[in-house]
Amino acid sequence: MTSQVRAPRAQPAAPKSASGAKPAGRGRPAKATGRDLKESILDAAEGLFARHGFHGVTIRQVAAEAGVDTALIHYYFGAKRELFDAVFLRRAEILNTARGLSMDAYEKTHPGTMTVEGVIEAFIEPLLRISQDGGQGWKSYFALVAQVNNTPAWGGETMARFFDPVVHRLVETLKVVRPDAAYRDLYWSYQFLTGSMMLALSETGRIDSLSEGLCHSSDLPAVRARLFAYCAAGFEAVIARAPKG
Repeated sequence: MTSQVRAPRAQPAAPKSASGAKPAGRGRPAKATGRDLKESILDAAEGLFARHGFHGVTIRQVAAEAGVDTALIHYYFGAKRELFDAVFLRRAEILNTARGLSMDAYEKTHPGTMTVEGVIEAFIEPLLRISQDGGQGWKSYFALVAQVNNTPAWGGETMARFFDPVVHRLVETLKVVRPDAAYRDLYWSYQFLTGSMMLALSETGRIDSLSEGLCHSSDLPAVRARLFAYCAAGFEAVIARAPKG
C-alpha cells in the first residue's frame, strides 16, 4: 500500500522581483526549470535504488544526490513509492515501445517463417542494444529491474503493472510459431528466459570472477552471440518433453 501523498507546507507570499515576476516558493520550482529538475531527481533516485534497493534509500538521500530540497521531491512525486514508480515507468515505456516495434518488424519480414529463436531475438535484442548504447542510466535501470524481478513481496506486482502486455504478446507470438505448445510450458519457459535475460543485463561481474577473466559480464556482443540460442533451445526442449494430454 502506498503512503498518502503529502503536499508541501504552504509558504508565505513571496515578494515580487524587480521585473514583477513572483519567485517560486520553497519546494515549488519555476516552470522553466521544472522538467530538468524532475529528470535530475529521477536520475539520482534511479542510481540510488539500483545500488541499494527500495528499502535502502530515503527521500533525504535522493534529495542530497540530486542537490534539491526534500519538499521538491514530495511536490513532484509524493511519497517514496510514488517516486520509485516514476523511476520505473520512465524507461519501461521506452523498452516496451522498442520491443513492440522490433516484434512488429520481425513478424512483417518473416511471414510464415518465424522461429522460436527469431521471436526471442526480436524480444531481447532491443534491450541489449539500449544497454550497449544508452549510457550509465540504462545500466542502473537494468540492475534495478533485475532486483525488482527477484523481490518476492511486491516485485511480481510491479513487473506485472509495467511489463505484462509485452510479455503476453511474446507468449502469443510463440504460440503461433509452436501451436503444439501448451500455454503452461510457454509461461514456464518465459520465467526461465527472464531470469537469464535480466542477469545478463544487470552485468554483476559474477561471470568475470567465476571464469577467472575468460568471460566478462559487460561483453554484450558475447551475450548476444549466445543468449538467443540458449533461450530458444530451452523453449524447444520444454515443449518437446512436455507430457501429452
